[in-house]
Amino acid sequence: MSAEKVIRWKLNEVMARKRVKNKDLAEALSITENSVYRLRKVDEMPRLTPERLNGICAALNCQPGELLIYEPDNSGDKIVSIVNVA
Repeated sequence: MSAEKVIRWKLNEVMARKRVKNKDLAEALSITENSVYRLRKVDEMPRLTPERLNGICAALNCQPGELLIYEPDNSGDKIVSIVNVA
């Protein structure tokens, strides 16, 4: 399987589209502006707790799906996922 990232994090784009500043999101999440800056500048989805993701969505008035985009891996490798549903 390829090491390419296929799920991209779009916090930077969503914040720009909604004209939300680092300072405003930092205040809403009770974190530092520097932490928001780091969250904005990564392309790969960061590890977030459900509470943090909920806070981001609430502050930006968006759905989690607006923060993510799936870009197919062009390497030709297939990703297989098996889900056991009880």
